[in-house]
Amino acid sequence: MGGDAVSTEGDTARREEPGAAAEAAPCGGAAAEPVLDARLTVDLGRFRLDARITAGPGEVVALLGPNGAGKSTALRALAGLQPLSSGRVLLEGRDITAEPVERRPIGVVFQDYLLFGHMSALENVAFGPRCRGTGRTEARALAAELLADMGLEAYAHTRPRRLSGGQAQRVALARALAVRPRLLLLDEPLAALDAHTRVEVRAGLSRRLHDFDGAAVLVTHDPLEAMVLADRVTVLEGGGVVQEGPPAEVARYPRTDYVARLVGLNLYRGERHGTSIEVDGAGENRAAGVRI
Repeated sequence: MGGDAVSTEGDTARREEPGAAAEAAPCGGAAAEPVLDARLTVDLGRFRLDARITAGPGEVVALLGPNGAGKSTALRALAGLQPLSSGRVLLEGRDITAEPVERRPIGVVFQDYLLFGHMSALENVAFGPRCRGTGRTEARALAAELLADMGLEAYAHTRPRRLSGGQAQRVALARALAVRPRLLLLDEPLAALDAHTRVEVRAGLSRRLHDFDGAAVLVTHDPLEAMVLADRVTVLEGGGVVQEGPPAEVARYPRTDYVARLVGLNLYRGERHGTSIEVDGAGENRAAGVRI
C-alpha cells in the first residue's frame, strides 16, 4: 500500500471523527450497550496513560501503537494487575474497578503464554475453573471440551515444554476461555511465533474470536494483525488515544505520522482554503498549493 494523505488543520468542514460510527446508533434503534467501558488513568512517574477504551458485544478492539505508547499498561489496568490512579472499569454496566483480579470475569492470554510447566495441557486449562470453586470432574470435563475445540484433544496430557508454539498459544487461549469471561484480553498473542506458524495461528485465532460473544481487547504493534483480527482499532501514542475507528478507515485516513508510516502513506499537514489546501513544505520555509 502506498500513496499520499493530507491532514488539514483549522478546517471548519473537517471529516467525521474516526470511531464516531462505532458509537452511532444503528438504523432503527439505539446503540448497543458496550460490554466494556473503561476510563484509564495511570501515573507512572514520567509516563501517564489517559485513555478511554470501549468494546461492544462480540467486538474485537486492537490497541495499536509504538513501543512505550501504553498498550500493555492499559491491558494490565483492565485486568486489575495495574492499579488506576483515577478512572473506572465498567463491565456490562458493573463497576469492577475495585474487584480483585481473581474475581473479575476476565480471561487473559499473555505474550509468553505463562503456562504452568509442571501441569499438563488439561490441568492448565482446568486451573482457572478449579480456582473459582468448580469441582475437579466438572473442571476437567470443561478443559477437555475446550482442548477438543482447539484441535488439541490428543495433547491433553502433554506438558508445555513438549508443545509447539502454536499449540501452546491455543492452550493459553483455552485456559483464558475456561473461566467463561465476558472480557478477553490478549497481549501480543502471536509475537512469540515464527513467521510461518503465525499465519496459520492467526487464521485460527480469528475464527475463535469471531465465535466469542463477549468483548475482546488485543494489544499489538503489528498493523496486519490488527487488520485481520480486529473490528475496531484504537491507536495509542504517548499514553493517549490519537485515532480510533474500523481498520480500513484508520488505514485510509491516518491522523498521525506513526499511523501513516504503518500503512505506507506520506502524511502532509496543511490548512484548507476553499477548494485548495496549503501544505507545509517538507523541511523548507515554503508551502505548496494542492487542489481538491
